[in-house]
Amino acid sequence: MRFTQSSLEQMNLLLQFQIATSGNGIKVHSTSRPEVISACQSLFDKGLISQRDGGYLTDSGIEALDHTQLLSGLFAEPA
Repeated sequence: MRFTQSSLEQMNLLLQFQIATSGNGIKVHSTSRPEVISACQSLFDKGLISQRDGGYLTDSGIEALDHTQLLSGLFAEPA
């Protein structure tokens, strides 16, 4: 399976959350890019975040963020 633009948007949105502080959520505003709004809805539909417009990570969302951060680190450009 390949990463689609939609899955990349979802992973980028997950990376906006801070895993160390589960008490901090995010808010995706209605003026955000349509791709970001769609990514947020998809994460909600998958049960990874608590609200359609962001909110907090669920337990599954924390696990997904952990994996996303690992992938991000693997593919990071050398400094």
